[in-house]
Amino acid sequence: MKYVGLTDDHETRKQQHGNPSDWWQKSFSSEKEARKWESDMLNQQGYKGGTGGAGWKYGYTYTISKSTNE
Repeated sequence: MKYVGLTDDHETRKQQHGNPSDWWQKSFSSEKEARKWESDMLNQQGYKGGTGGAGWKYGYTYTISKSTNE
């Protein structure tokens, strides 16, 4: 299972999630674009997260494991 989120501070969020080794991020130029990406990702099988995250400048994903924090 993969986690999907949005943030304006990707470095802090990565640390808060436990510094996942497969952290992946994408930059956005508008909140509309970011929210659409988040929604599209959450509609795919195998992805979970919560909408309305703190910020929108960066979208990120990582694999949920025992060593990560959702």
